[in-house]
Amino acid sequence: MRFAVVVFPGSNCDHDCYHVLSKVLGLETVYVWHQETDVREADCVILPGGFSYGDYLRAGAIARFSPVMQAVWKFAEKGGLVLGICNGFQVLTESRLLPGALLPNLGGRFICQDVYLRVENTNTPFTNLFSQGEVIKIPIAHQEGNYFAQPQVIKKIQAEKQVTFRYCGPGGEMNAGTNPNGSLDAIAGIISERGNVLGLMPHPERASEEVLGSVGGKRVFQSVVKWLEEQKHGSR
Repeated sequence: MRFAVVVFPGSNCDHDCYHVLSKVLGLETVYVWHQETDVREADCVILPGGFSYGDYLRAGAIARFSPVMQAVWKFAEKGGLVLGICNGFQVLTESRLLPGALLPNLGGRFICQDVYLRVENTNTPFTNLFSQGEVIKIPIAHQEGNYFAQPQVIKKIQAEKQVTFRYCGPGGEMNAGTNPNGSLDAIAGIISERGNVLGLMPHPERASEEVLGSVGGKRVFQSVVKWLEEQKHGSR
């Protein structure tokens, strides 16, 4: 089982993801530079947070044209698992691997704080170890995390249960005060129609060790491991 962490110029959470995958979970993990043209036979590809290419034009807009994204696209088209975290989520929407867009936060300010998320869909490779409606605490750190899509797109992803995480309060309640960036429908993470590409604004890699105050994010990665193992054994 191999995980690949893509590194763009400006990535700053690549080492965090690598640490959690290789040191905390003990998984084979490799870096993939943005100029490479394959994902090194990975079972899951991670697009980490940061400021790829300095977020010039808009977040994720230039990274979308990196050579490696052609490989990521082909990998996803074949059913490979792809997880985009923060800037990685922005790259996924720019690449049209996920619908919608990430706009500047309501208020226009960079936000770095812990938030609560409600798990909305546990029937995915990334959330199978969570309980439906479970609330977890994970940090955010972004200036363009305001999820937006046209009304017909929002209606579609709601109907098809593509919303995986929503911002909420500690008891699971949702209101203007529990939505840190103004995202439509309080969306914090969505999954592709096929169910193999997840975009998530909060940082699960920063909530994977007790010393950091939360381990809720660790189960995102553990869910992937569980799913991959089940697929492997089921194919025999």
